[in-house]
Formats: sequence, structure tokens, C-alpha cells
Amino acid sequence: MKKLLPVLFVLFGLAVGAAAGVFVPKKEEAETTDVSECTPSEDQEIAGSVENFDTEYVKLNNQFVVPVVSDDLIKSLVVLSLSIEIKEGMAEVVYAVEPKLRDSFLQVLFDYAHLGGFDGAFTNSDNVIRLKEQLYRSAKDILGTDIKSVLIVDFVRQDA
Repeated sequence: MKKLLPVLFVLFGLAVGAAAGVFVPKKEEAETTDVSECTPSEDQEIAGSVENFDTEYVKLNNQFVVPVVSDDLIKSLVVLSLSIEIKEGMAEVVYAVEPKLRDSFLQVLFDYAHLGGFDGAFTNSDNVIRLKEQLYRSAKDILGTDIKSVLIVDFVRQDA
């Protein structure tokens, strides 16, 4: 039963994510700005320019479930809830591209897990900052400069 529970969590997470992608109402495709890979100094300049705007927070509808695999076995599951800090009035754009954001965030999270980011002291501030920077860059590629930051609202690891 202990080995079956993590597999059930993963399957449940995938089912919920797929259902959300199917049942979320489709809206007009939002225009996105192509943004090339930025250096940290450029990121700070962009983030500084957004600070002049009024911001709002958009909570993504479902949690992200990331399996941590070792030796072809799931050794733990990481569950995250994310919100996005954006320019005021851009919430509808975020919801319109949420499936694309979720896909991009999951790719970042899977890569991060594969590289060992969720092993050991995974809540160390350097590790969390590194993860948030990767999520921010991923979101910025989709939303352009209207995004200020990605916020990790909940962050839990369940060892198998």
C-alpha cells in the first residue's frame, strides 16, 4: 500500500491537470512578446520597471505534483501551489494562457527534480530562489514584461 499511494497521487494529479485543461473555458489567444534569454541584470531592470505599475496576484487553479524519481522508483512527491504577480488588469490574459503556463512550469519543475533540486534541504533559500528564477523566466517567455514575479504559496515534499 505504501508503494501504491505515491503512484495514485501522481495519477490523480495528472487527471486533475488534464481535466482542468479540457474544462477551462477557451478565450482569445493572448498576444505574447518574444523575450530572449535575459541575464540577471536585465531581469532586475525589467522587474524594476514593473514596480511602477499597480500589481495584482493570480493564483493558478491547481497544484503542481512533481514525482522525485531515484533508481526508476518514485522516492517522493513534491506538491506546489503557485501564484503570479502581474501588472494590474492582466488576470484574464494569465487565465487565457494558463494551460501553456502550467505546461512550461511543469517542465521547469520536472527538470529541477531530475537535477536533484528537491533532494536534501530543498527549502534552503538558495534553492528556492533558484527555482523561482527558473519559473519566472518560464512565465516571462509566455507573458512578456507584464509579470513581476512567481510566488510559491505552498511547498510540500511527501517522502515515500
